[in-house]
Amino acid sequence: MVMPREIRIYGLTTIPEIGPGDDLARIICEAAEREGVGIKDGDVVVVVSKAVSKAEGRYVELSKVEVSEEARRLAEATGKDPRLVEVILRESRRVVKVARNHLIVETRHGFVCANAGVDRSNVKGTGDVVLLLPVDPDASARRIRERIERLTGKRVAVVITDTHGRPLREGQIDVAIGLSGFPAFKDYRGTADIKGYVLRVKRIA
Repeated sequence: MVMPREIRIYGLTTIPEIGPGDDLARIICEAAEREGVGIKDGDVVVVVSKAVSKAEGRYVELSKVEVSEEARRLAEATGKDPRLVEVILRESRRVVKVARNHLIVETRHGFVCANAGVDRSNVKGTGDVVLLLPVDPDASARRIRERIERLTGKRVAVVITDTHGRPLREGQIDVAIGLSGFPAFKDYRGTADIKGYVLRVKRIA
């Protein structure tokens, strides 16, 4: 008998509000046990970047930000808070596109997205504190994975995601910005497809 392939997705609903210094891996493990799911060998634990950033204390108070002339110019063009624009610029390698209400940049990590991932929502309840992306999402994923494995004795993978908009697409999607425990690509280059054609560029993320 051929067993069907299966993917099961469990959304943990009892994760508390995360704060600086919290042991995020332990919180995840405790929630998984509490909800009757547990952590098993081969699980992929998907963690939103906001939770990681909160645990790592990646907060910025806009009242303490000194605004540059470049930030003032871009704030004028976009209609955004100059202090927010300054934070975005500090988190960016380059500006990709400027339009009213839009500032698309390439982050220090190499992600092309709006506002360098700097976010006001679900942070402090006011617009005066923003949250930055993790400094090194891959390293964050590795630390969480290693901690989960120490706590449970199970081998897992960890993916950190962030919500991005995409060109020519309405709405937002989740994008993997960090991972640990499995390769980022499955490389089919040099192998033959089912008709015998040798693949040259097939490299699936």
